[in-house]
Amino acid sequence: MDLELELESTGKRAKAAARKLAILSVTVKNQALHAMADMLEAESKTILSANELDIKEARAKGQSEALIDRLMLNEARIKGMAEGLRQIAILPDPIGEMIGMQKRPNGLEIGKVRVPLGVIGIIYEARPNVTVDAAGLCLKAGNAVIMRGGSEAIHSNSAIVDIISKAAYNAGLPVGAIEFVATTDRRAVEIMLKLNKYLDVIVPRGGAGLIKMVVETATVPVIETGNGICHTFIDETADLDMAVAIAFNAKVSRPAVCNAMETLLVHKNIAEKFLPAMLKRYQDAGVEIRGCEQTKEYSETVKPASPEDWATEYHDRILSVKVVESLDEALDHIAEFTTHHSEAIVTRDYQNARRFQHEIDAAAVYVNASTRFTDGFEFGFGAELGISTQKLHARGPMGLSELTSIKYIISGDGQIRN
Repeated sequence: MDLELELESTGKRAKAAARKLAILSVTVKNQALHAMADMLEAESKTILSANELDIKEARAKGQSEALIDRLMLNEARIKGMAEGLRQIAILPDPIGEMIGMQKRPNGLEIGKVRVPLGVIGIIYEARPNVTVDAAGLCLKAGNAVIMRGGSEAIHSNSAIVDIISKAAYNAGLPVGAIEFVATTDRRAVEIMLKLNKYLDVIVPRGGAGLIKMVVETATVPVIETGNGICHTFIDETADLDMAVAIAFNAKVSRPAVCNAMETLLVHKNIAEKFLPAMLKRYQDAGVEIRGCEQTKEYSETVKPASPEDWATEYHDRILSVKVVESLDEALDHIAEFTTHHSEAIVTRDYQNARRFQHEIDAAAVYVNASTRFTDGFEFGFGAELGISTQKLHARGPMGLSELTSIKYIISGDGQIRN
């Protein structure tokens, strides 16, 4: 079938399913989520076999170990995906929630209620867990979903969708609620971006290039997720042990994800106490350091940082380090290079902490904690559709309420307008 006709057919099925999903009971939705979780675990070997094909192809193409880590699944990660679905199931259903009611002088009662967005398109790269998170969140919020994952995960995503869609439909969800564009043809993305008749919103989730292309090309409304040039500032009053633990975790725990730290800023008054041991720990963990002139004084392994380094999201075991004169300089540096994702300060100074949180313009601003917590599961949302770095409609980890719109419901007893 012609690709345009195929995607139009996909859109029609999703649109029809969305009408039924919008009025589906929370009991049925939750039963479907539990069935999807159970089936994921039961069919883990099938998923892992498909994932092995993706990993093999990625290695043959010379992909980085960081990308392969994003792509790789194992039993623990599959259990985590299933647990995410179960967490979504126990969350309150946002659909039908009354979020405002007023009675006008003429007797009209005007209420505001949460409703589904309708059909959500997701375009994403590399991480197969996004397939499960996106499907679960969209369904619980009463939306149908059309997903187009990256070519590097085509085998994993196809297997996952086959499994969770069968489980969902057997549990009572309408056919068409979970759609997957199972082609690596890039024209599919171009077509989806202009599928206004069927898609209510598009969410791109991936690197800066993908997001830029979607924002600039789509005629379908876009909720923009952003790349993560995340900073951690070690203030002069920081507890050293805490600072080392946070700075290490923020970079090393999973360097390829968007909430990983890319730049470490260190106050000059604590640099001599903090940096030698910190740089040694990074070196032992295989992290390449690109630093300013002052940073280079504390380790011979530090490479000079270029101007481009401060504006780079590495997705790898590479870190930019800069010694700054003051909190003001740290704030100025972050303001210049932030992608408005996640920023952190480690400090024992209450005023500096409050000032940092007040002045930093980002979706998540931390005091004495790792930026790695910017995540839907960690925030108690069960999962997330992505991290929105825009300011319209949704910002930060996108959970259930961010996947809804509102409508006004008005009740009267014969009022007419003069």
